[in-house]
Amino acid sequence: MILKIQHFVIFITLLGFVSCKQEKQTLRKIEGKQIPIDSTISKSQAIEDFVAPYRNRINEVLDSTLTYAPKTISKEDGEFNTTAGNLMADIVLKEANPIFKTRTGKEIDFVLLNHGGIRSIISEGNVSARNAFEIMPFENTIKVASIKGNYVNDMVEFLIRSGRAHPISGMQIVLDNNRKLKKALVNGAPIDPNRIYYVATSDYLITGGDHMGFFKNNTSVTETDYLIRNAMIDYFKKVDTLAPEVDDRFYMEN
Repeated sequence: MILKIQHFVIFITLLGFVSCKQEKQTLRKIEGKQIPIDSTISKSQAIEDFVAPYRNRINEVLDSTLTYAPKTISKEDGEFNTTAGNLMADIVLKEANPIFKTRTGKEIDFVLLNHGGIRSIISEGNVSARNAFEIMPFENTIKVASIKGNYVNDMVEFLIRSGRAHPISGMQIVLDNNRKLKKALVNGAPIDPNRIYYVATSDYLITGGDHMGFFKNNTSVTETDYLIRNAMIDYFKKVDTLAPEVDDRFYMEN
């Protein structure tokens, strides 16, 4: 019995010695080559058969009709606001406000998104979840920033200077015929520079993305844990028809 134990100890010691020797070896060179992934690579039927039911189910879910668009919805059909931008901003306000109210007891005052975040149109006809993925392919969530009114005025000035129809909801900006600010309202009232406003936006913009540095002046941020895309899909399921219009939320008087 004693002899067996001794052999075992010797074996472990030798193994440890070999392991230490191996750890001291140095990697001197790494070589690689590009392998193009294109039509020249033949399909594996076994993999295709395995993936097929999952692919079919995903396509079925994505392509199921949720609502209807009687005309094309685009981010290019207006100078100061657009049908696509108005639709997205209104959806964020409508769908995220109940979550924010439950968590904080407060109401979202207005929404500000970015024009560049809209990546596709909604064509006339049936609208599905796939359309939501095409419009918003990013994993952006909705966040709500607490912003003092004087910084809200900075937002208004930014929107006027930007020359882009950034989506807004709950706010109105009116310019005179010289493109100077005539009035800016939040929920129908002038902006109070000393009041705290609750502004829903994306997690990208709240860190100053797309030159929106004013969001960094927030006093607090509430995470809704709600993807903008999912808010769109939830809204699509609730309505029969999508009919956003270019309206007077941001316009220039004649």
